[in-house]
Amino acid sequence: MSFPNIPNITPTISVTVEQTIPLLLSSIALEELALAHIINAEAEKIQFVLGTLEGGRTLSPPEVTISNLLAIDSSVQRTLRDVIKKEMLLEFKFENVLDLLTTLE
Repeated sequence: MSFPNIPNITPTISVTVEQTIPLLLSSIALEELALAHIINAEAEKIQFVLGTLEGGRTLSPPEVTISNLLAIDSSVQRTLRDVIKKEMLLEFKFENVLDLLTTLE
């Protein structure tokens, strides 16, 4: 059996530094929006377990027990910890964009 031949694709992308700044800021904004959706999903998870989730949900929450609450709490904590880590990386990315702006002036 032989390996497939992959053509050498080297596209030429010409983007100036001034054009990259809005692209970088847009990528940061989209990542922040995604993190907001994750946080909202975690809040809805807690509301579901507590039986306070409003809306057209047809599922009924399980019986509220201390073990259920502790399990949800642990799950939410892990997720929010990961969100915080991502927020820190986005802050570094934003600071790099600000540094880039100051070098252009």
